[in-house]
This record gives sequence, structure tokens and C-alpha cells, in this order.
Amino acid sequence: KVFASVIKPKFANTIVRHLCKIAPLEDLRHVKRVKKKILPDHAYWTGEPQLTVILCLAPEHHDHLNDLPPDVQKLVDPYELNPFITEVCKYAAVSKEEWEKQSKIWPTSFHPPTYNIEGIGGFSEEDTQSICKFMRIVIDMAVSGHKPLVNAAVIVDPSVRRIIASETDQVYASSAPHDKTRAETRPFKETGKICLNDTLGKKNGSLSAVACLNPWQWSLQPHDTENCSQWHPLRHASMVAIESSSARDRHLFPNPSEFFDQDHVHPSNTDSPAKKQKTSSQGPDVQIDNREEVLGNLSMERPYLCTGCDIFLLLEPCTMCAMALVHQRIKRIFYAFPNLTAGGLGSVHRLQGAKSLNHHYAVFRVS
Repeated sequence: KVFASVIKPKFANTIVRHLCKIAPLEDLRHVKRVKKKILPDHAYWTGEPQLTVILCLAPEHHDHLNDLPPDVQKLVDPYELNPFITEVCKYAAVSKEEWEKQSKIWPTSFHPPTYNIEGIGGFSEEDTQSICKFMRIVIDMAVSGHKPLVNAAVIVDPSVRRIIASETDQVYASSAPHDKTRAETRPFKETGKICLNDTLGKKNGSLSAVACLNPWQWSLQPHDTENCSQWHPLRHASMVAIESSSARDRHLFPNPSEFFDQDHVHPSNTDSPAKKQKTSSQGPDVQIDNREEVLGNLSMERPYLCTGCDIFLLLEPCTMCAMALVHQRIKRIFYAFPNLTAGGLGSVHRLQGAKSLNHHYAVFRVS
């Protein structure tokens, strides 16, 4: 919500200069300060455009013009302003279609991304089928062998559509580990839509053990010697999957300095996935790493964390997990259910839009 007012064109430059000093729109730089509208011939200002300027931000929870800041209030009488409250888009558009919708509310700027991330402009039918397959694995991991429901994470190399790591929440010691072999090598059936709405129903809607939904649940456990080992505050599904991915790399490259030069480490903005391995002959859905083959190919690029990889999650990660995925250089995140209590990718916070970060990933919700 913002305070705005129609202004006379002859005052536009002066008013905007004043407002930029006393009420800069630091968090709304994608929003144009002035909206221009061509008036019909019978309007009061015939032949002139109608200009509406954003004065400043307005309170989110109540609509009182009395909340106009004193410095802005001083401009009302001299420039014949008539303030009112309106709405503008809080976040910058990430696609041309989104920008067109935003501009119908209030003019905004659109800068196409300079990076190339598959999916920003839509997915092909083949990509859609692949996404559904990996999300189906995530669902099976979350509901199989766990009482109550837990979050599940699958890290995938999209270049060969192979699973790098697949894990579930391990906050509680009683959490039963899933059968990763079964999850990674099970055959897929070409079915239609994923029945995500039935997933929670299978567990009677119990979400008490989902770490990202209850990031402080561990602190409520009794702090005695016997129970202290029963919980862990950091072993959310994403964090455990990252650890598993790291263990995989240490297995494939046990002594990196012996095989690779440090100058071959690739930065986070590389386009190609860094974990390309030779695929097996069992089909595109089942990929198995062969340590001897990898170490025998000395010309292979050294992996740098999870650069270029995707992660699939049942529930939107919390801010801790979202930031860990930034450090891990994940390229795309897919999740099925929003996290309304602690979500870090849109529900509560929007980490992927933080300009101060040195790496950004694309986020998709599978519904």
C-alpha cells in the first residue's frame, strides 16, 4: 500500500525531487514513481496527461490518511495534492507476462534476467514429466515409513536426470531412515497428475515432525541427559541431503588435489552442472555412479558443491535451509506445499529475491 496523489504536470519535476529526498522508495525500485494516463477529450485537463505520483509507503493494516508523514504532509497545500491510498506490486516481475499483469495495477520496470535458467519461460512436456517423476519420489519418501509426516528432499543433476542425494528430516532420533536404494532405482509409471492434495490426508494431516514447519520444536524437548540425544536442530531434510551430496563427492573424489588443479574450480554462475557423471545402461530414470570410471577420466571437471543441480522438496524450506541452498549453489528449487509458518521462499520471507546475495536460484511450486 502506498499514498498517492494526482498532480499537475507543471509541478511534476519539483514534486518528484522533493519526494526522492524525504520519502525514497528503497524497497520498490522496480515501481515507477509517476503513472501517466491520457485523459479523454471531455476531461478537465484537455490535451494533457494525468499524472499520479507515489508520495510514500502507507501502513499495511489500516487506511488512515492521517498517517501521512509530516514532511510529505507539507507538500499537500503548496502543490494542491489530494492524497489517497492505493496498491502497487511489492516484488519485481521475473517474466514479461508477469510484468504485463503488474503494469495493469501500477507501472513497473522489467529487466529480463541475464542468466539462463530452464523453466523461467515454461517447461517442455518432457521436462514436466521428469519434474513429476522426481516429485513423486519425494512424496513417497515423506509418507513411507514415517509417523507422522516428514519433509523429504531429493537433489538431482538435471543434465542426466539422476538423483545425487535423497533424504528426509532427521531432527528426531526416532525418525526412520528411508530406503534410498528403493527410492532411487524404483521404476516409474507414466501416470497423470500428482495427487498432492491426498498426501497430507494419508498422514491425517499431522505436521508436528516436519522440521521446516516447526524450526523451534527441538527447543521444547526436555533438556536432560537422556533426551538431549533425541533431537537435532539442524538436520532438516535439505541440510541432510546437502551432507549426503558432500559425502558422495568425497567418495568419488577422495583426494581432489591429486587429480585436479585448484584453478579448475568453477564459480557459482556456471551454466553447466558440475556433477556430470557417466550414466548407466538401465535407462534415463536410473543412474548409478561408478567410482572407477569417474577417477579414470582425469579430464572431467571437478564438482563445485551442487552447482547447476535441482532440489525437490515436499514442503517449502525454512530460511535456514533456503540459505544453505544458496551456499550450495543450487540452480532450481521445486516444492509442493507452502510453509506458512517459516517459509523462506515466498510464504514468509523471499530469500531468492535478496539482491545482496552472491547467488540466486529459481523457485517453482508444483501443484
